[in-house]
Amino acid sequence: MSESAESSPHSSPLTGVAVSPGRASGPVVRVAEPLGEPASTPEPADPDAEAARIEPAAQAVAARLEAQAATATGEAATILVTTAAMAADPALATQAHQLVTARKLPAARAVYQAAEGFAEALAAAGGYMAERVRDVRDVRDRLVAELLGVAPPGVPELTSPSVLVARDLAPADTAGLDPDKVLALVTEEGGPTSHTAILARALGIPAVVAVRGLLAFDAKALAVDGDTGVVEVADPSAPIVTAVASGPAEWNGVGATSDGHPVKVYGNVGSPADAKAAADAGAEGVGLFRTEFCYLDAPSEPSVEEQQSAYTAVLSPFRGKPVIVRTLDAGADKPLAFLSPEAEPNPALGVRGLRVAFDRPEVLDRQLAAIAGAAEESGAQVSVMAPMVATVEEAAWFAERVRAAGIARAGVMIEIPAAALSAREILEAVDFVSVGTNDLAQYTFAADRQLGAVAKLNDPWQPGLLRLLKLIGDAATATGKPAGVCGEAAADPRLALVLAGLGLTSLSMNAPAIRTVGATLAAVSLAEAGELAAAALGTADPAAARKAVADALAR
Repeated sequence: MSESAESSPHSSPLTGVAVSPGRASGPVVRVAEPLGEPASTPEPADPDAEAARIEPAAQAVAARLEAQAATATGEAATILVTTAAMAADPALATQAHQLVTARKLPAARAVYQAAEGFAEALAAAGGYMAERVRDVRDVRDRLVAELLGVAPPGVPELTSPSVLVARDLAPADTAGLDPDKVLALVTEEGGPTSHTAILARALGIPAVVAVRGLLAFDAKALAVDGDTGVVEVADPSAPIVTAVASGPAEWNGVGATSDGHPVKVYGNVGSPADAKAAADAGAEGVGLFRTEFCYLDAPSEPSVEEQQSAYTAVLSPFRGKPVIVRTLDAGADKPLAFLSPEAEPNPALGVRGLRVAFDRPEVLDRQLAAIAGAAEESGAQVSVMAPMVATVEEAAWFAERVRAAGIARAGVMIEIPAAALSAREILEAVDFVSVGTNDLAQYTFAADRQLGAVAKLNDPWQPGLLRLLKLIGDAATATGKPAGVCGEAAADPRLALVLAGLGLTSLSMNAPAIRTVGATLAAVSLAEAGELAAAALGTADPAAARKAVADALAR
C-alpha cells in the first residue's frame, strides 16, 4: 500500500454485505448522484404546450432503453425491456400531464411527483413489490433529465477497467454493465435481494452492498472482496487485480448432487415474462409464483375468469412441470382497495398473507378456483402454498381449503420463526413447505429488509438463520416430505451447497442464477454438501461462514 494510502484518514477497511463472490482491486469510478427534486416554479406560460412535452420525452427515454436491450441478453435484456415499458407507461404520462394542466407545474416537476406517487404505492406494498421502487425512481430520473435537457444519471462511460462506487445502482444501469470494464461493484445502499446483487452474480462481477460510510471513503483505488464483504484502500499505482470466482459453466438441466441426490432447481416468477425467462434458463419448474401482479392495479377484486387467464399465461411455459403457486400475499402493508384493510400501528406484524383469508375466506376460495382452472388449462403440475403461516392450526386450515378446491398438493411458506420451530408438525399437516429466507431473516433479526442500515442483519449467511434452516431440513428428512427455499439465498451458488447440505430438497431463484446453481450442485456430493453446511453452522457471523465454506471448497 502506498504511503498516501497508509496515511489516509479512511484507510481502515469498511464492510458490507458480500453478494457476488470474487476479489478485485483497481481505480475507482464514482457513479453520479441523481439530479434531485426539480423546481416547482416558474409556472409554465402555456400549460398545454408544457404538458405536451412529456409524452415525447417518455418515448425518447424508452427508445434508448430498448436500444440497450437489443444488445443485451438474458436477465439484463429483460430488465432493460421492463424499464423501457415503465418509461413509456401511459399511466405515468397521464398523471404527470394532469399535474401540469391542473396545478401549473413545470413538466419535470410533474413527472417527478407522479413517479413518486407510484413509488410510494409500491413501497407500501412491501416485499417483492417494494424492491421495485428503485426501478420507478430510475425511470423518473431519466425522464426528468430528458425534460431538463441534461445528461441522465447513471454509470459513466468507462475507458478502462474500474471499481464502480455508488450510493445505489438502478437495475437498468446494472443491466448495461460491461463485465470486461467493471472490476467490482460497491454500493452504500441496497441489500442482498437487490437487482444489483442478482445481476452482479449473473455477470460474474464481485460485489459488496450496504457499505455504510462508503461515499465518505476517499480513495483513488479500492480492493473489494466479494466473499467477505471487506472494502479497503488500494495502491492506485499497483497493477489491477482480478480473482473472479468461476463456477462450473455447464449444467445438464437436472438438479442433483454429483452422487445423484436430487435437489430441484426452480425459478421464481411473478409475470409471464419472468416465466419465459425461467423456462429459457432451464428451470425444472417454478418454486414460487407470486400472484400479486394480478391484483395490484385492480380497484376491485378480479373475477375468477380474469385471474384464471392471468395465471394460465404464467403457467403455460411449464406444461408437464411442477409449479408452486403462492396465494395472495396482501394485507395492511400491501393495501388492496377491495380488501378494505384497517390502519394498523405495525403492519409488518398485522393482518397480512393467510391472515387476510381468515376474515375473507371467499377471496381465497375464488383464487383457488382460478388456480385450479389455470392448472387444467395450462397442463402444469400445480401445487399451492400460503404465505405468512405461523402455526400448525393455520397450515391445516389452509390445506383443507386447497383440497376442497380440487388441488391435490397444499403447502405453506415458512417465513416466521415460530413456523420454523414447528416445521415437523406443520409438515405432518401439509404436503410440503417452502422457506422465504428474505422474510424469515427479517423476522428473525427484527430488521426491515428494505432498510439499508440493517442490511447486514438480513445477510442470508447469518449463522442464526442457517440454524433455523437446519431445523426445517431435519423436519423434511424425518417426515419424508419436500422442503424448498424460494428466497434470494438460493441464488448464491455457494450458499446453495450449504442449503442442500442442511437437507433442503429444492432451490428456487431468479432466472440468471439457475444454470450456475445447477452446475455448482452437480460438482459436489451430498456428503460434501453436508460438510460445508457443518462448517457454516459452526461459525459466529456471516463473514466467518462464507470464509469457512470457501476454505473448505478450496481444499
